[in-house]
Amino acid sequence: MPNATVPPVSASGRAGPRRARWPDPDRPRYIGRRHAPHGRLPRGAPRTRLSPRTPSGRVSTDPRAVQIPQPGPAWQPAGHPARQPHEYVRGGTAKRLTLFRPATGEVRARPVVGAPNAVLHPWLQGELEAILAGLPPPPPPPDPAAARAAWAVWQEGLAERFTLPADLPPLRALLVWDNLTGHQTPTLVCWLCAHGVMPLYTPLGGSWLNMAESVQRILGRRALAGQHPESAAEVMAWLAATVAGWNAQPTPFEWGGARQQRRWRARQRRHALGGSGAVTHRPVPRRAPRPSVFERLCA
Repeated sequence: MPNATVPPVSASGRAGPRRARWPDPDRPRYIGRRHAPHGRLPRGAPRTRLSPRTPSGRVSTDPRAVQIPQPGPAWQPAGHPARQPHEYVRGGTAKRLTLFRPATGEVRARPVVGAPNAVLHPWLQGELEAILAGLPPPPPPPDPAAARAAWAVWQEGLAERFTLPADLPPLRALLVWDNLTGHQTPTLVCWLCAHGVMPLYTPLGGSWLNMAESVQRILGRRALAGQHPESAAEVMAWLAATVAGWNAQPTPFEWGGARQQRRWRARQRRHALGGSGAVTHRPVPRRAPRPSVFERLCA
């Protein structure tokens, strides 16, 4: 019955008088000796006033209370969550051309409406020329064979490899990108090799090897999370502003860093359940198998 009232039950199981489970939400709480570390405060230490909380555990909306920011993507008053329009606006499509340098964390990006070869190739060539201009000049190779060996070592073990040109300059940079048809244009590949850039293509289903994919996800969430754009131009402006903010204080990335070591130690503290993906934080006791009839007869 939805309108029926249930009397409060005490710990002994008998119905008793109703008592307030939570204190008065409008009454401020203080940190005293009982709430202090080790049960006491230094002599003369002031007591800190905390904001009152409601029975649901949220910060009270009383204007007299001092609000404490809570962790999360947004800070909204209790009972007034952030809302977004649900209408689907067909305002076009926005894309982002991205070059990412893991050693420094620098991102070179350009929001565009489309990314055909006529747009991608000139932008890529201009950005690579700017990157190569900022690199120190390479030392001259001892002989052409040594320069060619520096290029050929990156093609070892590949099932499909392109033919290197006869005249190769010193290798200066590696370009990791997807295995798309537009990325394998002979004119573009020859231009990359002539400028000392070795193109490396990720295999099918191996886009996770390209760190640019990871940084695109980070920048996309920062620019569009909780937003409601109404046009492609607005999306491109937000993406450009997010890239500028990232480059103001870039974060370098590396393979096998501290995060991977923490994840590896966490896996070592868990115990797999059979051959599944389920794990437990403590070892599962295993019973010794019973001997078979043949083993009992031979014993």
